[in-house]
Amino acid sequence: MKTESKKTPPIRRRKFIRDFSAAGAGFMIVPRYVLGGNGYLAPSDKLNVAGIGVGGRGRGVLNGVFNNGTTNIVALCDVDDVTAAKTFEKFEKAPRYRDFRVMLEKQKDIDAVTIATPDHTHAVAAMAAMQMGKHVYVEKPLTHNVYEARMLTEVARKNKLVTQMGNQGASGEGTWQTVEIIQSGIIGEVTTVHCWTNRPIWPQGIATPKGGSKIPDTLDWDLWLGPAKFRDYHPDYLPFKWRGWWDFGTGALGDMACHIVDVAFRALKLGYPTSVEASVTAVYESDFVLADYNDSFPPSTKIHFNFPARDGLPAVKLAWYDGGLRPERPDELGHDEPMGDGGGGVIFEGTKGKLMCDTYGANPRLLPLSKMKEFTPPKPMFRRIEEGHQQSWVNACKGGEQTASNFDIAGPLTEMILMGNLAVRSYNHKVLKDGKKPTDWAPWTYPGRKRLDWDGEAMKITNFDLANEFVKREYRDGWSLGV
Repeated sequence: MKTESKKTPPIRRRKFIRDFSAAGAGFMIVPRYVLGGNGYLAPSDKLNVAGIGVGGRGRGVLNGVFNNGTTNIVALCDVDDVTAAKTFEKFEKAPRYRDFRVMLEKQKDIDAVTIATPDHTHAVAAMAAMQMGKHVYVEKPLTHNVYEARMLTEVARKNKLVTQMGNQGASGEGTWQTVEIIQSGIIGEVTTVHCWTNRPIWPQGIATPKGGSKIPDTLDWDLWLGPAKFRDYHPDYLPFKWRGWWDFGTGALGDMACHIVDVAFRALKLGYPTSVEASVTAVYESDFVLADYNDSFPPSTKIHFNFPARDGLPAVKLAWYDGGLRPERPDELGHDEPMGDGGGGVIFEGTKGKLMCDTYGANPRLLPLSKMKEFTPPKPMFRRIEEGHQQSWVNACKGGEQTASNFDIAGPLTEMILMGNLAVRSYNHKVLKDGKKPTDWAPWTYPGRKRLDWDGEAMKITNFDLANEFVKREYRDGWSLGV
């Protein structure tokens, strides 16, 4: 079933950046009754919520939304009966579906939708719901590619819907403490940021499985593929390993940067980068022969983002590290003092000092840590969200204040992050010969590092056109973004 819609008129790009910059440090406190729009409920009413992708992380999101009866869970949709079994059992009275398009068309009592499918299905599910006037909560990363993030942001604005991306640190106390320390000028002007993660914790840099396997009776493989091109089922793709495959996931960067980079994006009002470049781990299948494993993400990456001066703030260089790579340990950090936490961290380098925080923007501390003994945090500048990330979305849908990671913020953040994946994919391109696209590696060559110049308003790489094919994707027949 295909959802049709008139083409959404694009937002003027300069206005988009200007509006985002105003909201980038914090979030606008705008009551839902001011926004109006479809799906508005009185604050005393319960919200009718449907879940799309309700196993694994989806179960956690629905539990947070339900929160002992603050909502009605009126429908559940999942293509895998095994992973969704616990959710089906908990909400046993809710009708079950496998195809979210059928659910949205058939069930008319849905006010809002949570989406926690694999990355490649986020956008088509969210867009279908929003075009029917449903508020949406979408797990991170918001989308699978840059173009999808822009389109979701524009439609959410046009339809005045309540939205939230599932990077829960955005509603955490630590994030806002970090933002306030940075914006109070305690470490001076920040010009360099280092962000790192312990991901991937799934296989990457591996060969595409050859041959198919028997599809489990409990799985609808065709619906699981959704908009991605068809391939035979293999257990190497799911239920969790999909993150390491380009067609389905967004790698370690897409998985964790929406958590880790978010605090820097807010605190420094970063917006679009002007350029990005990457280094990736090479995988060899025999002596001197690079493996052609381009269906899978590389085992590790280091990505450099460059941001221009903006709103009186200096230019910023932000570096991302994954797959076991980390930034150089600060001289101010003792040899027995942990750098970040077990999952990663962020280090801000300013003209007056350095600040370090943990994976979700939590636990900000000045370096050296001895400075924290007499440190008095700045007075709070932004509203705190005591009800938690999922419940703040529920409250906003029912007339409460705006969410911390609504699409006006989460959309540009996702665009910036996924732009880094363009650099990763471009790293594996050889020098062109006779204007033709390379198809394989030449013997004795090592992939060359390319710096991509980015026009954020136009969503276009200006100096390496081949990489622009990854700004958006082609959808399989029967699937559409609907714009």
